[in-house]
Amino acid sequence: MTDLPDTPHQAAAELEALAATIAHHNRLYHTLDAPEIADADYDALVRRNAAIEAAFPDLVRADSPARSVGAAPAGHLAKVAHARAMMSLDNAFADDEVVEFVARVRRFLRLGDDEPVALTAETKIDGLSCSLRYERGLLVQALTRGDGTTGEDVTANVRTIGDIPQRLHGDAPAVFEIRGEIYMAKADFAALNARLLAEAADPAKARRFANPRNAAAGSLRQKDAGVTASRPLRFFAHGWGEATDLPADTQAGVIAAIRDWGLPIADGFTCAAGIDAALAAYRAIEARRADLPFDIDGVVYKVDRLDWQQRLGQVAKAPRWAIAHKFPAERAQTTLNAIDIQVGRTGKLTPVARLEPVTVGGVVVTNATLHNADEIGRLGVRPGDRVVLQRAGDVIPQIVENVSRDDTRAPWPFPTRCPDCGSAAEREPGEVDFRCSGGLICPAQRVERLRHFASRHALDIDGLGITNIESFFRDSLIDAPADIYRLTEAALLARERWATVSARNLIAAIDAKRTPPLDRFLFALGIRHVGEVTARDLARRWRSWDGLMGMIARAIAERDALAPAIGESDDRHLARVAKALAAVVDTKQVGPEVALALVDFFAEPHNRAAVDDLLTEVTPADLVWETRASPVSGKTLVFTGKLETLSRDEAKAQAEALGARVAASVSAKTDMVIAGADAGSKLKKATDLGVAVVTEAEWAQIVADAA
Repeated sequence: MTDLPDTPHQAAAELEALAATIAHHNRLYHTLDAPEIADADYDALVRRNAAIEAAFPDLVRADSPARSVGAAPAGHLAKVAHARAMMSLDNAFADDEVVEFVARVRRFLRLGDDEPVALTAETKIDGLSCSLRYERGLLVQALTRGDGTTGEDVTANVRTIGDIPQRLHGDAPAVFEIRGEIYMAKADFAALNARLLAEAADPAKARRFANPRNAAAGSLRQKDAGVTASRPLRFFAHGWGEATDLPADTQAGVIAAIRDWGLPIADGFTCAAGIDAALAAYRAIEARRADLPFDIDGVVYKVDRLDWQQRLGQVAKAPRWAIAHKFPAERAQTTLNAIDIQVGRTGKLTPVARLEPVTVGGVVVTNATLHNADEIGRLGVRPGDRVVLQRAGDVIPQIVENVSRDDTRAPWPFPTRCPDCGSAAEREPGEVDFRCSGGLICPAQRVERLRHFASRHALDIDGLGITNIESFFRDSLIDAPADIYRLTEAALLARERWATVSARNLIAAIDAKRTPPLDRFLFALGIRHVGEVTARDLARRWRSWDGLMGMIARAIAERDALAPAIGESDDRHLARVAKALAAVVDTKQVGPEVALALVDFFAEPHNRAAVDDLLTEVTPADLVWETRASPVSGKTLVFTGKLETLSRDEAKAQAEALGARVAASVSAKTDMVIAGADAGSKLKKATDLGVAVVTEAEWAQIVADAA
């Protein structure tokens, strides 16, 4: 992993980019069944995000990938809320990470060194997650995972899968949700693609699936259950959701009961007495991986005792009692034919490797990102080089080695001009990315800014995706965000492939976003360094657009008043100005870099003109505070002293689950202190400040009452 960012500004910018990138790939994988990067690339993004968040905990975003699972369901299938959330899993990529996982379990539960932690180990099937709800033994509903909270109803389609019984065998609880993976065996996948090719009128246009996982997902999410019935789908159970009763007190015991009820369990499921046995199970499954009839990408370990699972609970999106141990990536060699440059919404220039087609793990790969100029320099790649690719999952792998490396050659010249508008491409001190300086005159940035404005986390205008935006921009229907609101049904109907219903729906979707929430509107403007969390912090501080603009006007005046001091360097002066502006912005979550970016954006006449024009069509809604129905929701708590019945990690998890914030020290902003045995200076300070103090037993009662 590359070095972590040096400053909070760099960290916040990278976290913003990572959140958007990971959300994009989540939607492609979970909602559209069309991933465009490999599992290894995706895992690297998630691990990078986690490392930066650990180094800069104050910058963790509300839309952090660590807090989300999958992506929101989309399309023709009905959306249904899960009775219990379908969680994701944290990943381990080396033995020592598995050892640390068990060590964390021990610390959380306060186990002695001589107390064993039994684990189950099972294959991690590369399929589509599904939850099967049985009531009185009868299958009544089947849902995809979706975003973990809401899934798609695929009951009719699941009833066509032979592995899934309509009625459970024997006695089952009144309600029991069985969760597992719907997949397609390798041989069945090859036969399906061969059949689709044979049935096609034009073989060149025949639809063929890229891999078994995509084939399974596409087959399950059909409108017509008859199509699903014609596809060879299978199912393996690996867990459960809502249940009125459990047939055992261990993971292995419940899985055995599920198998007895008639659901298939993947071969290789075992119970390991400790870490050595668990890793031995991993090695055994890895050795058989190529010979298995279905795709797997790792082994999942789970704490066997269910009472321990209950105590361990979960973090934002994953249980603390389970982890996926991923297999190493697969590799192949090919030729790098060319390096192209793509320009993003913020002007970032991203190099893309165009590759001689090569099959890596059954998937033909032609493209891979090279990330930035530093990565090109690290690899020493130039067109014509032989490179090594690796993949651990689906489609586009990463370049990990340059076989033709020759450091005596001149490096590939990273462009100093934007390929789209010809403006200078510059790299700011301390940053790795080159950016086009063309701003609003750059076509690539204008299109990307429009796409960002309408995107799901910004204004969320349904039906206004990148294809329509590019088409409208190309034909001069829209050039700036305000133009979106001036589209008419007549203008759409004059275009090819637009009918009355689709035109009316898009205009209605646009009109529905004429009073967007203040934070979404601010985020939608695409101001550099102002991500979703920063926009929300600013909205919470200033509450209204007028309040926000009043602050911006004062900040601009402050900047103009701070003329450079004689003999002071530009960098020092810029830092002084930025610090002064942060004081005007007046929210501790927003640092000098963000304050300077805000002022730079609104001080630019072209930007102000575009925003003023937009405000003739849109009225940002004032922020409305929302609260949760929890006794400590929104309050700041501090735990101090020795807790007798639970670890500090478990106590913090309980508080966060109730919507509270846990601080490390007592201050006037503290709402409650939970004092264990031998509490010292924090308890005294809480008493001096008049902060409410409760005992560990009283805290336990608060938790119980809120359950």
